[in-house]
Amino acid sequence: KFITDFENYLINGPDLQKGKKCTNNGAMKHLERLRKMVNLAVRLEWLDKDPFVNYKKHYKKSERPFLTERELRLIEETTFSGRGYERVKDTFLFSCYTGLAYGDVKALDVDNMRSGIDGNLWIHTKREKTDEAVKVPLLPKAKQILDKYKNCNERLVHGKLLPVLSNQKTNSYLKEITKACGIYKNISFHTARHTFATTVTLSNGVPIETVSKMLGHTKLTTTQIYARVLEHKIGEDMQNLIEHMQTKKAAEG
Repeated sequence: KFITDFENYLINGPDLQKGKKCTNNGAMKHLERLRKMVNLAVRLEWLDKDPFVNYKKHYKKSERPFLTERELRLIEETTFSGRGYERVKDTFLFSCYTGLAYGDVKALDVDNMRSGIDGNLWIHTKREKTDEAVKVPLLPKAKQILDKYKNCNERLVHGKLLPVLSNQKTNSYLKEITKACGIYKNISFHTARHTFATTVTLSNGVPIETVSKMLGHTKLTTTQIYARVLEHKIGEDMQNLIEHMQTKKAAEG
């Protein structure tokens, strides 16, 4: 009962963030973290019984926003006067071309750059979230961004590959960047990871098994979510084509 009461509190209780209620999936994430601590307590015999024993998580399917090729190009081609905006733009684009999450990009240092089996530059790192090893070949656009910052203070003094701003400031600037580009989607830094999975790799024929490895997923089913998103998009695109052809046929008489 405690677990279901806590779930109810998370979803229906007071605002946990400024003016924002906790979503169903957000509550499930909190409960996942709690479960890890409870499992430890049970193993150490601090608890006689696992309160999660009859509890089942229930995630709701949600759309994972990603940028299209056109939207990606819009951000690339738009320049910003403030140094902070330009840095956020570049770190976001770097994530779009590597699939690395915010924490993983921020943690990157010169030691994470290695020569791969093909003789080209790769990023070798571990996911902050899961500690899973990740190896990503550097696409030319990602390498260009790294080269742009080779003489920045963060690289020369601290050995960091990129000058990454705080998560809060990064997401705040991103909203202004996308708005300036005429992109009206609910974009956060994590959208870059979704963009890498869909627009950059799967849409261009990279096998799903390879994409899964580069994303550091432990289960292929996690990556298959992106494949389903693409199928949905293909369906929409074909429907638009059918409507366009019907309109054209009607106009021709």
